[in-house]
Amino acid sequence: MIAELRQYTLHPGQRDTLVSLFEREFLTTQADAGMPVLGRFLDLGDADRFVWLRGFPDMERRKQSLTSFYDGPVWRANRDAANATMIDSDDVLLLRHVDGTYDFDGGTYALMVYSFDAVDDALVGAVRDAVQPLVLLRTEEVENNYPRLPVRQGEHVIVAITREPREL
Repeated sequence: MIAELRQYTLHPGQRDTLVSLFEREFLTTQADAGMPVLGRFLDLGDADRFVWLRGFPDMERRKQSLTSFYDGPVWRANRDAANATMIDSDDVLLLRHVDGTYDFDGGTYALMVYSFDAVDDALVGAVRDAVQPLVLLRTEEVENNYPRLPVRQGEHVIVAITREPREL
């Protein structure tokens, strides 16, 4: 599975507005387009950040799903309101699911992004052993096939989701 980690910087005081719009208009419609939202996270240290993950079976389906959603009526009807809450929506990483399940029960979770010069299977295993994540992802090193939405390229990360922050 491919995942997008999207980290938005919002205008001051706009997070609740975006979260409400997101939950009301975008959760179901993204899932219907073939890209379920895998998790939503509030940055407890920054009230003007919204972080979320959405998933795709593969890169070709990613392109199809994004095209369907962003050319569709729900996004057209709500994009101006959503975009008005944001300063930056281009902080996006493409990731590959390593293991774990996205079965969050509404509790508090930590999403940690660990950056490295390179990522290999041994490093992924070491991070897994060190932080014991519920979900583990790593950089998917492919070209962005939907250029309407920028993706950060050339970065090597491992993303871990746990019940509480864990240091390496």
